[in-house]
Amino acid sequence: MGEMLKILHLEDDRNDAELVAAMLKAGGIGCDISVVRRREDFAASLEAGGFDLIFSDYSIPGFSGRDALLLARAKRPETPFLYISGTIGEERAVEALQNGATDYILKANIKRLVPAVRRVLEEVAQKRARREAEAALRRSEEQLLQSQKLEAIGRLAGGVAHDFNNLITAIMSYGTFLQRAIPEGDPRRADVDEVLKAAERAAALTRQLLAFSRKQVLEPRVTGLNSVVTEMGKMLRRLIGENIALETRLAPDLARVLVDPGQMEQVAMNLAVNARDAMPEGGTLTLETRNFTADAEFARLHPQVAPGRYALLRVQDTGVGMDARTQEKIFEPFFTTKGPGKGTGLGLSTVYGIVKQSGGAVLVSSAPGRGASFDIYLPAVEKVVEAAPVKAAPAGRTTGTETVLLVEDDESLRRMARRALGEVGYKVLEAGGAEEALKLAAAGPAPDALLTDMVLPGKNGVELAKALSAGRKDLRVLFMSGYSEIPATEEELNGLTHAFLQKPFSPDALALKLRELLDRA
Repeated sequence: MGEMLKILHLEDDRNDAELVAAMLKAGGIGCDISVVRRREDFAASLEAGGFDLIFSDYSIPGFSGRDALLLARAKRPETPFLYISGTIGEERAVEALQNGATDYILKANIKRLVPAVRRVLEEVAQKRARREAEAALRRSEEQLLQSQKLEAIGRLAGGVAHDFNNLITAIMSYGTFLQRAIPEGDPRRADVDEVLKAAERAAALTRQLLAFSRKQVLEPRVTGLNSVVTEMGKMLRRLIGENIALETRLAPDLARVLVDPGQMEQVAMNLAVNARDAMPEGGTLTLETRNFTADAEFARLHPQVAPGRYALLRVQDTGVGMDARTQEKIFEPFFTTKGPGKGTGLGLSTVYGIVKQSGGAVLVSSAPGRGASFDIYLPAVEKVVEAAPVKAAPAGRTTGTETVLLVEDDESLRRMARRALGEVGYKVLEAGGAEEALKLAAAGPAPDALLTDMVLPGKNGVELAKALSAGRKDLRVLFMSGYSEIPATEEELNGLTHAFLQKPFSPDALALKLRELLDRA
């Protein structure tokens, strides 16, 4: 019957014990039977465990069958218990079943032993399969609930970050204007410098929130993860410290992926910092890459990973590890197990957002005292299409004389952009929405470039750009965005010569990005 059964048999009659063993062997049931005759031995065997079945006589000198059943149910409630007795009566048998016995077999009808054992084993197998299915369903439900929770938190974080980016853009820009107006040596200049530094820190926080909510502007290209890991190697060695060994295992035939290389470096760095903090006494940090094919069964157990081919990046440490409750929360923004002032709680949430926005998934495996392993699954690129080269603007050139149509519904940002572009020579036409912009463009002069927010009242920025570029292939479009939810498909954008500028940005960054766009071949 496959594997050997381990059976605990409480029986004081050696002949009866040998008869039971012979019956099972004759019935083709391979088993290893431990026969005990006293209460003390029976209790010790239950404590040790490891048995598939428990047999017991009902009449044992100094130890009743009823007491044996109650002890077995207390110690090993999951193990089937069968009476094999010549003295148990019908009334006692019913009471035994009510107390948790699985079955009873009369010694006078011992031929029923083998069928009874087979039936019990089949029931056990069915119960085990049912428990495993229920456990798998619970895991899937928990993963779905966790995913939905992270989605909801992501939407909230993205909305908050978007609004803050508008505020930070205004603070950075007007702070820059003020900084330029104050001469060197003026004590007020130091105050403005501190304001700009604080704005930069706030911008870094919103970038992390946007990464988690998957609403940052990415610049993906076909990349090999091996090159990302190799280029990060020297920096990671300095980052993790001398008491931590860094090992890399890179698959030579690793599939390529479509990602933003800079963002993937951020993923590797954040995971390395997390691993370093989990190994205060030192340890080993391992970065491994390999190809992976997710089949239907793997996808069923891990709904985050769709069936298909992936390049896998594993970041593994030998640190303190995490319990299950901590693992449920590690990707939530601002959750941290570190002490006050020792972390923002955005490192792993940033990892989660970047990987998800890149079309991949991240799975974690850990236990207290056993380290942690983060597996990054990124879809393999089946076909590589080389992009046409783009002619960049001359280095350092930010001025211009072209006409720019500026469309922004936030009045403060619109005033800032108009001033920033006007100061470097551009002629600026401004509008608070798409309809007003169309009227300005129709009245002339025809703009050389459109600078527009992505989200506008009425038509959105993409719809406005399509309307203005109809019949005009020379119009350049610079989209401003607090996040990267683009209300258009890539096919709809293909007809536009466009670029993106993510908020918050400085006046210099705006002028430079616009100049680069206008100077494209």
